[in-house]
Amino acid sequence: MNAQNSTDILDIYLPLAQALADEARTLALRRFRTRLDVSIKADDSPVTIADREIEAALRARLAVACPTHGIFGEEQGREQLDADYVWVIDPIDGTKSFITGSPLWGTLLALLHRGRPVLGMIDIPFTGERWWAAAGGAAQYQGAATHASACGALAAARLYATSPDLFGDGDRMRFERVGAAVALRRYGGDCYSYGLLASGHVDLVVEAGLQPYDYLAMVAIIEGAGGVVTDWQGQPLGLESDGRVLAAATPALHAAALALLQD
Repeated sequence: MNAQNSTDILDIYLPLAQALADEARTLALRRFRTRLDVSIKADDSPVTIADREIEAALRARLAVACPTHGIFGEEQGREQLDADYVWVIDPIDGTKSFITGSPLWGTLLALLHRGRPVLGMIDIPFTGERWWAAAGGAAQYQGAATHASACGALAAARLYATSPDLFGDGDRMRFERVGAAVALRRYGGDCYSYGLLASGHVDLVVEAGLQPYDYLAMVAIIEGAGGVVTDWQGQPLGLESDGRVLAAATPALHAAALALLQD
């Protein structure tokens, strides 16, 4: 397969991404809320057989459908990252939620073209929800266009972060400046928080300590919903970003939060 424009992304690669997410959903739900052995990886994060078998299945499908494409997956590493197209896979974003029975975990898929995210998908198997977008197009939720809120002021904003444990001392101080300025803040949600932002229920997501497979799927979705997503320096997110993410419903809200995240 080869695609050169946004029409091809939608016609060729969106159906493939949908099929990948469908397969991941089936495999994940088969394991969810069952007794699983949990291993701890070198970075102290947990992993289960569900994470590994989902990624293996998606890689096998991609090897047939797109043999010239690269892959960057959480569990099985990197292949052909110098390819024009690279798929970025998080089989279960929110493994801690998954192993404790919380339903707010999902599968994340991104397709990069020469390092730029051109397709993103968030699939939440337990609730049956799915967000996706192609670069330059409107974000979709359950097949209909969705839009971020119009919130432009920190004092009115609803903020989410996955966990306070993700912030080191310096990052925690900066995050607290934002947290003290907003109307409401909540922890938890993992990738679900970004979907809620794209649908107008959450106004800000501030994270640190993430990996490319944790955030690259969000780029096209947040931007397609009218929002802004960057690192804490206001730079576009890519494979080499430092894991600090700021997503906001509007440019004004993003600018206000970004100012508080500076040293």
